[in-house]
Amino acid sequence: MSQDNVAPGGPDLTRGVSPADFAGNKMVGHVGDQEVLLIRTDDEIFAIDAHCSHYHAPLVDGLVVGASVRCPWHHACFDLKTGEATRAPAFNPLACWNVEQRDGLIFVYGKRDEPQPQAATAKAAAPEKIVIVGGGAAGFAAADMLRRKGFGGSIVMLSREGGTPVDRPNLSKDYLAGSAPEDWMPLRPDDWYVEAGIELHSDADVSGIDTAAHRVTTANGKAFSYDRLLLATGAEPVRLTVPGAELPHVHTLRSLADSRAIIDAAKSARRVVVVGASFIGLETAAALRARDLEVHVVAPEQRPMERILGPGMGDFVRALHEEHGVVFHLNDTVTAIEPKRVVLKSGAAIEADLAVVGIGVRPRLDLAERANLALDRGVVVNACLETSASGVFAAGDIARWPDPHSGESIRVEHWVVAERQGQVAARNMLGERVAFDAVPFFWSQHYDIPINYVGHAERWDEISVDGDIAAKDCLLRYKSKGRVLAVASIFRDVASLKAELDMEKETAGV
Repeated sequence: MSQDNVAPGGPDLTRGVSPADFAGNKMVGHVGDQEVLLIRTDDEIFAIDAHCSHYHAPLVDGLVVGASVRCPWHHACFDLKTGEATRAPAFNPLACWNVEQRDGLIFVYGKRDEPQPQAATAKAAAPEKIVIVGGGAAGFAAADMLRRKGFGGSIVMLSREGGTPVDRPNLSKDYLAGSAPEDWMPLRPDDWYVEAGIELHSDADVSGIDTAAHRVTTANGKAFSYDRLLLATGAEPVRLTVPGAELPHVHTLRSLADSRAIIDAAKSARRVVVVGASFIGLETAAALRARDLEVHVVAPEQRPMERILGPGMGDFVRALHEEHGVVFHLNDTVTAIEPKRVVLKSGAAIEADLAVVGIGVRPRLDLAERANLALDRGVVVNACLETSASGVFAAGDIARWPDPHSGESIRVEHWVVAERQGQVAARNMLGERVAFDAVPFFWSQHYDIPINYVGHAERWDEISVDGDIAAKDCLLRYKSKGRVLAVASIFRDVASLKAELDMEKETAGV
C-alpha cells in the first residue's frame, strides 16, 4: 500500500520512445513527475497511470486482457480506453494520456478528460428509490456503482457500523500493525456521500422489512420506502462461549472500533492469546508481533489453514509465524479466560493480559428470515443476485449464489467478492440483468508474505505444486477429478491472474 514519493522511472515519454523499447507489450516511462504505463495491443497503444488506485501496485507487473489491465496484487481491473476501474477492489479511475505516433516514435502528452458518469438507461420500471441495508463492502460498492451508472434517484444506506464504510481487510493487516494511518481507512471521505447525494445513516438498526409494502423500518421507528432493496448485512464474529469470554480484555475483530480497541489495549499489554488460527486470527497475530507483543495462538486444528489451503501451505504458514516468534498451541481449545491467564482443555494455562478471538463469522440472516426470504445457510439468490422477493437483492457474506465455476450454490466471506457482488447488484437493480460470474478471489497478508487465492474448492482430491512453498515462490492447484477448482500462490502474481482468466474462459466455453 506504499505511496512513497520517489522519482519517476523510465524514459521521458514526451520526447518519444521507440517501439523496440517495449518489454513485451508494456513499458513504464514518465510525463513530468508522473509515471505512465504504455501498453501495446494488437490494435492500439494506450497510456495510463502506472499504479493501481487501490493499493498502488505497479500495473506493469499485471496482465493485459483485451483493452484492459488487471492489477497483480488484488486483481482489480481497469479499462485502457477510459481508465475506469471496472472491477473491485479498485474504485477510483486512472488517468488516461494522449498518445501520438510520428517519425517511428511514440509520444505521450497531456491527460485526457475523465469520462462523465453514464446516463442511466431508461426502463419502463426504472426505480426512483433504492435502499441499501449494510455499510460494508457490498453496500458501499453498490452505492458507488449506482452513481457511476448515472442513477439520479434516491439512495439511502442504513448501516450499524457507526461511521462511513472502511477498508475492512486493513483492520487485521497494516492498520492493526501500525503501518497504515487512519486516513487510509475510509473507502471514501465523509463529504463524498454528501456530494454523491447518498443518505447515509451510520447508526441505523434495521428492525424489519415489509416486502409487500416495499418498506424498511428501523428500531427507532423510522421508515424508508423503496423500489429496489439491497440486503448487504454482512457477517458477525462467532463469540467464544466459555467462562470469562465477556471480560473487558477479550476482543473480537470486525469493525474499525474493534481494531481501535485492540490497538489501545496493546499499548499496555505484554502477552496476547489469539484464539483461532483463521486468516483473521493469524493476520492479527502478525500485526501484534509488529507491535512487539508476545503472541500465542490456540486452535483445535492439527495445522493452521489446512482446511482451505491444504497441509503443505498450512505447515508453511505455521513455520512463517514461528520464525517471527509466535507460539502455537494446536490440537487444543480454550476452556476459560481469567483476568491474567487463559486456561486450555489440555490443562495448560497461558499468562496473558489481552485476548483476541478469531474463530470465524456467521452471516447476519435475522432480517432476511423475518422477511420470509428463501434461506439455505445464507440468503438464496439467483444468478442476478435477486432473492425470492421481487425487487429485493442480496450481496456479500449473506448471499448464496449459483457459482458457474464450481457448478454449486456457494456462499463465501471474501471482501472482493462482496464488492463485486455489490457492483453487479447495483446494475441489476437498474434493470440490466447481468449474471454474477466473477471468479472468487481473496488475499491474506502474513508479515511481508502475501497469499493470493482464486476459485473455490471446498473439497479436492489432488493438490499439485508448481515451485517451492518453503522458498516462498509457488502456485498450488486444488483439483477434483483432474479439474482445477482453485489456485493459491505466493509471489506468482501473473500466474494467479492467468489462473483466474483460465477459469473465466472455461466457464464461458472459450
